[in-house]
Parts: sequence; C-alpha cells; structure tokens
Amino acid sequence: MRKPKDKAKVENGVLLVERWILARFRHHSFFHLAELNQKVSELRDQLNSRPFQKISGNRKERFLQFEQRTLHPLPPTPYEFLQMVVATVPSDYHVRVDGHYYSVPHSLVGRRVDIRVSPQTCEILAGGSRVASHERRFDEGGMSTISTHRPHAHQAYVSWTLKSPLGICRIYWPGNSLLFTGYC
Repeated sequence: MRKPKDKAKVENGVLLVERWILARFRHHSFFHLAELNQKVSELRDQLNSRPFQKISGNRKERFLQFEQRTLHPLPPTPYEFLQMVVATVPSDYHVRVDGHYYSVPHSLVGRRVDIRVSPQTCEILAGGSRVASHERRFDEGGMSTISTHRPHAHQAYVSWTLKSPLGICRIYWPGNSLLFTGYC
C-alpha cells in the first residue's frame, strides 16, 4: 500500500495558517461573518505574500507559476449528497425509505435493489440499471406508486369504481343490484 509522502508538509501548512491568522484574532471580537471573512482574506493575502525563508519567492508566486494552470473550473451544478440504501423488495412491491414507501416493478419482488436517495429524488436500481424514479416525499407512511409497477390484476382492481361492481352485479345477480343503486 502506498503511503502519502507530503502529508506532514500539508499539516504544517495548516498549522502555520492556524497560528498566523487565529493568533491575530485572540483579542478581537467579530459581530458579523462578513467582517470576519474580510479580515481572514486580508491576513491570507499577507501570509501568501511573505517570502520563504530558505528558497526564493513566496506562496503566491509559486501558486501562479505552478499550480494555477492545473486548476479546472468548478462543475456547473453543485455537488449533491446522495445516500445509498440496499433493500429487498417485499410482496407489496414498495420499498421503504425514511418512512415513505416507493413502488418498484412487481417483477422484482424478492430481489435486492439499490436505492439512491437525494434530497429531490429516490431512484431504485436493479443490476446497476435504474428501474424506477420517484420524487422524494417525506410524509411518514405515505406511498408513491407508479401504476405500471403493479401486476395486471392489481391495475384492473385499482381502475374499478363503485359503478364497476354494479355492472358485474347486474349481469350475474340482477336482483341484488338494487342494493348498490343507492351508492352509485
């Protein structure tokens, strides 16, 4: 295993900044973050302009000469923290994330899936491929269900209204349909 060779240099650099900047704040109180940031910025520029003791130049010159050209711009979108969860899909084809239930295609019942959770979305992955994507919800015990994730029998059942059983009742039990007519 490789070991870092410049860790001590970096830690000494951090120590120098801490001592050089924080020591100057010992007897000063800041009442606004902007005021503190302004003072830190001034002291940082002074520290970076101080000449080295054993070699020529200073930190600012070294940065401009060697490091600045290797920097890349920040990505256009900020980093988004993701949480990964592993779950087995239960028989109701809904996986639980932070108390909310998200549907998964019913063909995955009994299989393990990876769940990628961000502040805005909840994505379910099976075998490295995304099989479902839901808007993130935070209502405890709530369910987010995509209709196509249900088995065909469940899809037919969900589409039923009170009028659907009435039609079936009229065909098979004409005398009993009078019981339902008051509800439809």
